[in-house]
This record gives sequence, C-alpha cells and structure tokens, in this order.
Amino acid sequence: MSDAIPMGQPNRTQPIGLLVNAIGMVRSLIFPMVAGAFAFREELSGIWLFIVPAAGIFVLSFGYAYIAWRRRTFTVGEEDIRVESGVISRTAASVPYERIQDVSLEQELLPRLFGLVSVKFETGAGGAEEIKLKYLTAAQGEHLRDVVREQRAEEMAAKTGQAMDADGAETGLQTTAEEPATALFAMGPARLVTNGLFQFSLAVFAVLFGLLSQFDSFLPFDIWDSDFWTDRFSGQAAEFEGLGLGAQIIGGLSALGTLIVLGFVTGIAQVFAREWGFLLEKTARGFRRRRGLFTKTDVVMPTHRVQAVKLDTRWVRYRFGWHSLKFVSLASDFAGSSHVVAPFAKRAEIDPIIRAAGFAPPSDTLEWHRASARSRFDAALIDALIFTAIAIPVIIFAPLGFVAIPIALGIISVFGELYSWTFKRHAIEDGHIFATEGLLSPTTQIASKVKLHSVEVSQGPIAQRRGYATLNLGLAGGSFSITGIPTSRAFALREEITRSIAATDFSRINAG
Repeated sequence: MSDAIPMGQPNRTQPIGLLVNAIGMVRSLIFPMVAGAFAFREELSGIWLFIVPAAGIFVLSFGYAYIAWRRRTFTVGEEDIRVESGVISRTAASVPYERIQDVSLEQELLPRLFGLVSVKFETGAGGAEEIKLKYLTAAQGEHLRDVVREQRAEEMAAKTGQAMDADGAETGLQTTAEEPATALFAMGPARLVTNGLFQFSLAVFAVLFGLLSQFDSFLPFDIWDSDFWTDRFSGQAAEFEGLGLGAQIIGGLSALGTLIVLGFVTGIAQVFAREWGFLLEKTARGFRRRRGLFTKTDVVMPTHRVQAVKLDTRWVRYRFGWHSLKFVSLASDFAGSSHVVAPFAKRAEIDPIIRAAGFAPPSDTLEWHRASARSRFDAALIDALIFTAIAIPVIIFAPLGFVAIPIALGIISVFGELYSWTFKRHAIEDGHIFATEGLLSPTTQIASKVKLHSVEVSQGPIAQRRGYATLNLGLAGGSFSITGIPTSRAFALREEITRSIAATDFSRINAG
C-alpha cells in the first residue's frame, strides 16, 4: 500500500501491524511464562508442559489475528468511510463525512518504532460508533485526514453553493492558500518539571503493591504474614531506640524526605510521559496539538467546532497563578475527555488562545452576578442537617471523643458553603456567557450564545419555594449549568438566549 490511499476500493491496514500485535501478545505472555517456569523449576518436563501450551496459544492467536486482518478492509468513498470486518460473521460500519468531526492520529511507543499510527474518525458519539484504524503509516494517516477534510469541504460547498476551506468554513468564491502554522503555546523541559512538581503523586507505591500482589510467590518470605512484619519492625524499632533521640529524628525526617522526593519524581515522570513535546499551533484548518513521550498524539480541532472553553486549576497551583485550558467540542480526546490545549500556563498565555478560538476572556470590567443568597443559606442548612444526622448515632454508640469529628466536619462544610457563594458568579458580555465557581480551585466556563443549542430552567421543590433556579445551557460535547440564579433573572436569561438560538443558522456554524 502506497502513501496515497486509493478512493472507492477496499484497502487494508499495514501488514507490519501484525508484527506489532505479535510483540504485544508476547509481552502479555512473558509474566505468565516466567511464573510457570519458576513454579516448575525443579522439573524440566513440567516446564515444557507449561511452555508448549503457551506457545500454542500464541500461534493460534497470531493465526486468528492474520485472518482477521485479511478480512478487515476500509474503503474511502465519495460520501463516507466504510469498514468491513469479521472472520465468521461480517460487520460493516459506515460513517458519512458530514458526521466526522475530525481525524486524530495516535502513536504509541512500539508502533512509532515502525512508523505506524492509529487513525481515529471522531463522530462526537463516542463508544462503539467511533471508527479506528490500526495501523497505517504516518504519511497515510496525514493523507487520509486531508482526504476527509477535502470531501467534507466539497459536500458543504455543494450544499451552500459557496467554496469552503478544509474546515468547512466559508471562504467566498475561491479557496485561499493555506497559511503557515502559528505557535500559540509550547511546553519545554523546564515547564514540564515545574508542572511535575505540582503533580505530586504516590502512584509508584500502588504499582509496587500491585507487583508484589502478582509475584509474591517469587519472594523468599510471605508478604501477607503479619507475624513476619511484626518481628521485623519490632527488631528495627529496638535498634532505632538505641540510637538516641537525635538519630531517631534524623531517621524519621529522612524517611519522610524520601517519600516526598518519590512523590515529586513520580509526578514529574507522569507529566513528561504525557506532555513531552507539547505544541499547540493555529493553522488554516484550526488548532493542532501534538504531545506525548511514549504515546504521541496529533489532533487537529477546527476552530468553528469549539463550543466552549473551560479554565480550571487546583488549589495549590492556583496560589501560584497556574491554570489549564480545555476546549469543549463534539469530538473528544483519545482519553475520552475535552481537548486540553494548555495544561499548565499563566493567564497571560491562556487569554490569547481563548481569543484565537473566537471567545472573549473575562475582563476586569466584567459585571458579575452572584448566586441567590437564599441558595447559599439552603445549601449550608442541608449540610448542617446531614452532619447532624451523622453525629446522632456517633453520640449514642461511639466514645465521646469521636463526636468532635462529624461536628468539626459539619462546621467546615457549612462555612465552606457560605464562603464559596462569593465565588459562584455569572455574567454576560458581548454575546458570551461566563460562569465561575469553586472556593479553593475556581473553574471558569465561557460559552458563546451563538453556539448554544438549547436553554432550560429547572427548579426543585425547595428552589421553587425559595425563588431561585438552575439554568442548563445545551452545549454540544459538554455541559454548562449555572446554579442558584434568582428565578426572575433565570427566565430573563432564558428569553435572551432563546432569541439568539432562534436567530442562528446552525448548519453554517456546525456544518459537517
């Protein structure tokens, strides 16, 4: 198969992908084979009784994978992408170009060594309705992505009678030449290290625990024997006590320091693996994001498909001014969530990205409206009642000292609800809707009235009697709700947004 994929005829993925799958199967069989060899280490015949069936399973699996590869074809037609598969029973899946939101490329470490990529056709439906081809060459993946965009542009031009670019955006009578990519945001090694320091993680201990659970038979002792550990720790404790108070303090601090260092190193390693080579560019086709050390992803997000932006943070990094930015769209990331376009950035770096997506970042002069004070009081009262209900059986059955726990948690929760009301705000300016909430790590969402599909006012029994409501905004690919709005303002906003929706031609905004 050449780099150019023929149109209108069945094609197969790259045959070298079978080798990649075979290596993956061998990798999954290594640990069972080692465990079996260790279990039968004293009997040579026993080892062969284990290895021969394992080799047979591998041969049968590879043979079935080869037949499945021969039977799996994809056809790039004039109106859709069609994939046929199945060894015994045949299955055909077809996705029209107008339903494909985008074509994303993914390279895991092993396929990358062979120059292969996985091609994912994102329809916005998720799950089994997504089509994924494993594996094509990188050039074929790029070519297939270009073909899909060209077909979509031709379809939209035929529907509207105007020329379209590769994103489906109107360009007038002629298609303009593609402009060079402009870098919007990148993360170098120094930024990755800084990000990793805020990504403190003790996942390494969970991994070690899992390995010990799987291969405890290889150890010269039983890790689940409580008497063994009691004897070990009691002996070490006796030796530790004999060193004196100063040595005990130094030893404790050393152990704590080691734990902290491992947490930081693990966080840095996770960030480097996920964000290595992070680059966000603005191209004529939209936003292009590339990242990944072991698994490399290359995603293009057409600008007109960005439905909203989400600005969030965490409670520690927020104190140092670090945020992350996500694009909400019908298409999802390979991880199944919204596209992260700036994982770790300052507001001065994020605001230009928001503007490039066609949205307005919150201004200093924005007129914010807080949630209803009644909703704040009701939320605090409900928390107080919940913790009171928890405290009653504790008072009756538990020792007196335990009573302070639910009482303290209840007080913290009530005051947290009362104080967080200050940060629960919304605003409308220049056709954009802003909503922010969160006490320790505030989250801000920005949506355009033009891109909203529906608006709903909902009220529970308490809210109906207390005079506040929740405004649910219909957003393709995500959710956007503003809670605790006074009833009169909620219905006024619904009327304003409804007029905007009625005046919007969604076939031109979200076409194809």
